[in-house]
Amino acid sequence: MIRVAAVGDIHMGPDSQGLLRPAFETLPDCADLLLLAGDLTRHGTPQEARVVAQEVRDLPVPVVAVLGNHDHHDERPEKVTALLQDAGVRVLEGEGTVVECAGTRVGIAGTKGFGGGFVGRSAGEFGEPIMKEFVRTTRRSADSLHAALKELADDGCTVRVALTHFSPVADTLAGEPPEIHPFLGSYLLAEAIDTAGADLAVHGHAHLGSEHGMTAGGVRVRNVAQPVIRRAFNVYQLGAA
Repeated sequence: MIRVAAVGDIHMGPDSQGLLRPAFETLPDCADLLLLAGDLTRHGTPQEARVVAQEVRDLPVPVVAVLGNHDHHDERPEKVTALLQDAGVRVLEGEGTVVECAGTRVGIAGTKGFGGGFVGRSAGEFGEPIMKEFVRTTRRSADSLHAALKELADDGCTVRVALTHFSPVADTLAGEPPEIHPFLGSYLLAEAIDTAGADLAVHGHAHLGSEHGMTAGGVRVRNVAQPVIRRAFNVYQLGAA
């Protein structure tokens, strides 16, 4: 049994140094790895990223992350990524990584994702160039997630997890105003997950949403935004083949 700890939207700043570290230090007792589902900082500044890095530095379990929209706000996502990587975090954007857990190869495919909406209420690649680019940004993200999941399967990973910031399904947005659903996720991410295959999908971003959801293909989806789970992390169990 693989134990996956996950949390997103921790929105750390200088005044929150040390807030999560005590809980993270208990991870070896309950989890095999930690996933961070984006919005790790408040405004994406290097100062805030250093706080996050200290929270997870030298943890005794592997840490894998994607960035969120807040982590891009200062327009230095590469710097945020570098600071997290220096602390030992594997930061993904359209790629995968493999974690060895109790003799099982666990593959994590990650991307921030983007908006666009869901089946029946989604934006299309039509009209002004800026509108087409909005949808194409999401499509490129979904395509990279699909490719990463497929590569992990080809690499012999018997357990695979899709890690995003934006939601792949509307289920986990229940509680959010319907008017903003198109800015919280896209069905294209779910299509990528279903066609490539995964055992679990984890995301954040929807602070007022719900924890539990499922793709049309039957993949479990979990919204781990901290305002939703109301704890330092949740743990999900996955069966090893």
